[in-house]
Amino acid sequence: MFREIAESLRERPVTEFALKTALRSIGITVPEGVVCTELPGNLGLSYPLVLKVSSAEILHKTEAGGVMVGIQGRGELEDKFRIMKERFPDSEIMIEEMINGGIEGIVGVSRDRNFGLSIMLGSGGIYTELFQDVTFRLIPIDETDALEMIGEVSLSKFVNGFRGLGIDKAALAKFLLRVSGLAGAMGDYLSQLDLNPIRIDGHRITVLDAKLIKRQSR
Repeated sequence: MFREIAESLRERPVTEFALKTALRSIGITVPEGVVCTELPGNLGLSYPLVLKVSSAEILHKTEAGGVMVGIQGRGELEDKFRIMKERFPDSEIMIEEMINGGIEGIVGVSRDRNFGLSIMLGSGGIYTELFQDVTFRLIPIDETDALEMIGEVSLSKFVNGFRGLGIDKAALAKFLLRVSGLAGAMGDYLSQLDLNPIRIDGHRITVLDAKLIKRQSR
């Protein structure tokens, strides 16, 4: 399964929509969404919505003005879509359902010239950098590695629930194993994979933003 998906990602430039489609195919939850150049009459999506520019060349979408969130109705959607197309006339636009609630986390994969690929888990938001609340393992990982990683970061405090918020430890471990499997199948083609943030609500873990960077030379 991982090898086939990895091959499809190697063969073309990878937009966020393409990456999320690949993640969905390996059992990872992503928001419902569409990508288009013209606004469809019937989206089949529930408000609120998020608009994002869909381009493999624009990696930092927020800084480029390519993200609009909290869109509440059709009129606002039409206005924001028009603005987005004026900013990025040559790009497609991704429209997604906005996911709220749950606990924010971050999962990433990076490459070290000496050790190869490693997977990272951490709490999301500003606290990731502020408190260095992250942990790493070399890829591939097994279930024991994944469970140990969860226990090493503050996300573990939500395993038994806190003020209505909770994390299913087994589901998060399975999530980490799937990311590790995909990254391992990408092999030498992969430089970096960022799933930031992810939204954890019990056993449901949703990737809100995803970015993949391929190696320039191998």
